[in-house]
Amino acid sequence: MANTSNSNSGNDNTASTSASTTEKSFIASAQEAIGDAVDATVQAVKEHPVAAAAVAAGAAAAVGGAVYAATQLGGEKDTPSKK
Repeated sequence: MANTSNSNSGNDNTASTSASTTEKSFIASAQEAIGDAVDATVQAVKEHPVAAAAVAAGAAAAVGGAVYAATQLGGEKDTPSKK
């Protein structure tokens, strides 16, 4: 009699190889998309430096406002009395 308990061993290896290939493909496409976005951003900054500075200033103001709001929400509610 032949041993048939190990008949699917080739299929398991194929499935893991396929998953690995899909993962590598996803990572490669993500890296390519990020690279394209960086290139487009650099080109836009070169073409419109004033607009890029305005966007950066706006982002900094938004972050500053969020930090200020967070400190106000997390602070004490009672004001200490001055003597």
